[in-house]
Formats: sequence, C-alpha cells, structure tokens
Amino acid sequence: MSPFKFADPELKPLFYKDCKAMADRIIEMRSLLRYSMEKLGSKLSWRHVTDQIGMFCFTGLRPAEVAELKEKYHIYITDDGRISIAGLNTANVQYVAASFHAVTSKR
Repeated sequence: MSPFKFADPELKPLFYKDCKAMADRIIEMRSLLRYSMEKLGSKLSWRHVTDQIGMFCFTGLRPAEVAELKEKYHIYITDDGRISIAGLNTANVQYVAASFHAVTSKR
C-alpha cells in the first residue's frame, strides 16, 4: 500500500513513472562514470560506484585528491569524497571521469 494519497488518482501512475525515470537516470550515470573511468585506463577498481545506490556516492578518493579536484578541476565534492550522482549528466560525466582519472593516476 502506498503511503501517498493522490487527490487525482490519474496522477499516481505518472508519479511512479517519473520516480522510475529518475532512478534509472541515476543508475545510468553511475554506470557511465564507472565505464568512463575504466575506458580511460584507470588501474583502480570503480565497482563501488555501481554497487552503491542513491543520489550520492562515496568515491574512495583521498583528501589530497579531493582538494586537487576542487582547486584544479572545479569539481565540488565533500571533503570525504562524496559526490552527487544526481548532478552528473551526459554533458559533464566525461569531464568528471577525466578529472578523477587525473588525480588518481598518481597512485
């Protein structure tokens, strides 16, 4: 039973359809970020990006890498390396992946 009450019953299926579309887009961005990192030749495992769920992702980046992403690449990420997957899109995910690769390839 849904916890939501809809004044217009015709809105309920539309609501669930929209939620599914948003969830699918986030899953797609996670996959694209991981695939892009692997395609760039990253020697690190990025499986955790696709193993996690939700709008945010812990990247596993080190504090110095996070600082470099902020300063050099203008990627805004929490100090513990968490990013907003919902903020990724097809226009910026390649840049984010290349930036991650640049700061992690020194490992």
